[in-house]
Amino acid sequence: MTQKHTTPDGLVIVDKPSGFTSHDVVAKMRGIARTRRVGHAGTLDPMATGVLVLGVERATKLLGHLALTEKEYLGTIRLGQNTLTDDAEGEITSSTDASKVARDAIDAGIAKLSGDIMQVPSKVSAIKIDGVRSYKRAREGEDFEIPARPVKVSSFTVYDVRDAVAADGTPVLDLVVSVVCSSGTYIRALARDLGADLGVGGHLTALRRTRVGPYKIDTARTLDQLQQELTVMPIAEAARAAFPRWQVDDRRARLLLNGVRLEVPDEYAGAGAIAVFDPEDRFLALVEEHKGKAKSLAVFG
Repeated sequence: MTQKHTTPDGLVIVDKPSGFTSHDVVAKMRGIARTRRVGHAGTLDPMATGVLVLGVERATKLLGHLALTEKEYLGTIRLGQNTLTDDAEGEITSSTDASKVARDAIDAGIAKLSGDIMQVPSKVSAIKIDGVRSYKRAREGEDFEIPARPVKVSSFTVYDVRDAVAADGTPVLDLVVSVVCSSGTYIRALARDLGADLGVGGHLTALRRTRVGPYKIDTARTLDQLQQELTVMPIAEAARAAFPRWQVDDRRARLLLNGVRLEVPDEYAGAGAIAVFDPEDRFLALVEEHKGKAKSLAVFG
């Protein structure tokens, strides 16, 4: 008798290769994990590499809540050239000698793009405008505007400034940067806006995501490694790492699983998603505080 294959519930932290869309990685993981129930928390552009959080089986219910978390990136911004896509994937639309741009002007430009800012995403992005993806509108030559939206750039640091010469002979500057930001922040839009502020244009030439919330690049596995050995972070461990933990007694655990809205202790007020565990440390549910009561987001018990 053949043994039925069972895929464990949990998160898979992938080190995404360049040239793959997030959907490509999901499709690959469906084959590796032998299940259709795979999703991702927050996309990464095809050019970018690094941390992509996937959920397998019941852990897909965690993903929408993980997507709202803080991200960290390492990247290279080229000053002196604009591109159609604000990154190295698009054709160059303008070139300007950037060799005379001073370091203090760069620092001042970065200061303007730090903290709570309003950002206009790239037109070649997956944002929906009236139900249609922005990149689709751009490809079809439509003239449209994307409204600015609030994002938070907690840290924007320049590690190195390198003189370089672009393929068309333009003297450019390559900035090696790190960015810690809220979900929904476009690093290529930061590159575009920094270049615009300095009057020379700018775009992103390399990007690596090194962290999504508590999940860091050192725990990520390449698709080849996952093909050899599927490494799944159990759902309870994933929840413990990402959300505040609320342990309830057996009586409250039973009430919660029967749909009763428990009173939430004051310490969790305004905490967002909360992971609820029973006395045996079993992960029961993800809830949020609403008018003092636990509103269920997803049940796992």
